[in-house]
Amino acid sequence: MRPLSLASRLTLMFTAAAAVVFPVFGWVIGNEMEEHFEEGDTAELRIIVDAVSAALAGRPSQADIATIERRFDDILIGHHSATLYVGGDDGQPVYASSLHPDLAATSREAPPPGAGDSVRLLADGGETYRVLVRRLSDARPDVRTIVVATPIDYHLSFLAEFRLTLWLMVLSAIVVVSAMGWIAVRQGHAPLRAIVDRMRKVSGSEGAQDIPPASVPRELGDLAVSFNEMARRVDESFRRLTNFNADIAHELRTPITNLMTQTQVSLSRARTVDEYCEVLYSNMEEYERMAQMVGDMLFLAQQENGGIQRKTATVDLAAEVRSLFDYYDGWAEERGVALALDGTAAVVGDRLLLQRALGNLLSNAIRHTPSGGTVSVSLALADEAATIVVDNPGTPIPPEALPRIFDRFFRVDPSRQRNGEGAGLGLAIVKAVVDVHEGSIDVESDDRGTRFRMRLPSGRAAAAAAS
Repeated sequence: MRPLSLASRLTLMFTAAAAVVFPVFGWVIGNEMEEHFEEGDTAELRIIVDAVSAALAGRPSQADIATIERRFDDILIGHHSATLYVGGDDGQPVYASSLHPDLAATSREAPPPGAGDSVRLLADGGETYRVLVRRLSDARPDVRTIVVATPIDYHLSFLAEFRLTLWLMVLSAIVVVSAMGWIAVRQGHAPLRAIVDRMRKVSGSEGAQDIPPASVPRELGDLAVSFNEMARRVDESFRRLTNFNADIAHELRTPITNLMTQTQVSLSRARTVDEYCEVLYSNMEEYERMAQMVGDMLFLAQQENGGIQRKTATVDLAAEVRSLFDYYDGWAEERGVALALDGTAAVVGDRLLLQRALGNLLSNAIRHTPSGGTVSVSLALADEAATIVVDNPGTPIPPEALPRIFDRFFRVDPSRQRNGEGAGLGLAIVKAVVDVHEGSIDVESDDRGTRFRMRLPSGRAAAAAAS
């Protein structure tokens, strides 16, 4: 099942947060409103009870009851249809302003003297009242209970309508917040969609357009930088792949053309056996050249995919270089080039791979050394790393060509003429062997000559890398 989109997830989070927060706010507001009315009603009832208590305390005589009743009537004026009941110790009413509600039963549930006022709700005759009951301890001997009630149906009706309106507003707020959250998320994702649109437009012909980090929100700055770096790597890889395809087509076309030409010439008329053998020997050279090129390409492909398996052992680099000197001695002598070795070093690595890399460096140095020059190989061991320097005099490599010297099929000479220089894969293989051994290689070139410096792990560091 496909996961929800980021917009849907964030919108659901906004909705869930609103569905929790707004109802809590609504519940708090509703309760505060209800407590406000309750406190207002209770305060008004206490005012009446305090006034009645004061009136009773100032009229100790039974003969003054008529005067007290008039005082009670005056106290009730302006108090929202409040009803007063005054009861005696014998349970009989001393004063009752109205028959409804019936407060006599409520007076019998009065709290004990000194316990404070009792506030409760009373339903009577289809109406709801808030009732306050007080037990007197210091009034006239025949008066012990005061009960005051006020109708609260208006308040209850208002609270019901208020709660209905409040919950409708809460529901509407949840819907509005969800919609606004969705719109905000959509707007917030606009820079992401812009980056995605640019990614969709990436093609081999047009490449990729950089995204200025300052043009996107700060949170997407790293994404823009990463995209630009990726785009540059893709462009570079595509450029190298395009050049590689062109180079390999060129390298294969030349021997194939030679083979076809020689075959057509040999078939143009009858020839002797020796002439046919000469053509076959010439074709064999082209086949060997193509086989070498294919083998080198397979080696580089294996190195890129991590498919090269090393057979590690301690390799005496000085012995390997002397062996290569013996192999190249005839060719070097023919070109008038001397070979020199200085120093010793040993590494833990694959002897055949290292021999191949050193052979490529030596053949490259001999090829570009003028007659009378010397190719020198220096070996040194320091800081658990072996350094191999192959130095040859000759025409310096242009500075703009140095960064690409290890690229496949790259030649400093743009004419790309063969001149026995091979397919242009030798230095690429050297770089691949160095990478397999977790080493490094660089090149320097000036008027004095060209120096390839290769560093390989040695001793315990190399053993650890090999294991």
